[in-house]
Amino acid sequence: MARARTDPRHRAREAALQILYQWDIGKGEIGASSATFFDLQWPNTDPPDGDLREFATALARDTTERLGEIDPLIADTSERWRPERMAILDRLILRMAVCEMLRGVSTPPAVVINEALELARTFTTEESVKFINGMLDAIRKKIAAR
Repeated sequence: MARARTDPRHRAREAALQILYQWDIGKGEIGASSATFFDLQWPNTDPPDGDLREFATALARDTTERLGEIDPLIADTSERWRPERMAILDRLILRMAVCEMLRGVSTPPAVVINEALELARTFTTEESVKFINGMLDAIRKKIAAR
């Protein structure tokens, strides 16, 4: 667990989740949410390094830009629940992880899912961890079958 908290990519994903939360609650622009988080709400005394800030902002931005592709995958997989009806952090963690799987970057889906579960363990409940795990595994299979 201590490794996950110090890993720069994990910390960037935590920041991306917090940016997405601010964006969702405030109904603002994702760039403004990122600037506010890093300039005014960054929890550490030292400013984040450029790579962390860039990765987090890009992931948050890509997630919001791909909602038209992400949300139908989530809705089809959950069967009865549209993303808007899910708990906000569950929804944002799912969206962000699905975005990473769709981006086609070098991060393997198993790593993306593990990172999402770590975020869920940090920010949500054990029930949410189970829900997110099941959802992401099913979505991973759908993406792989494309």
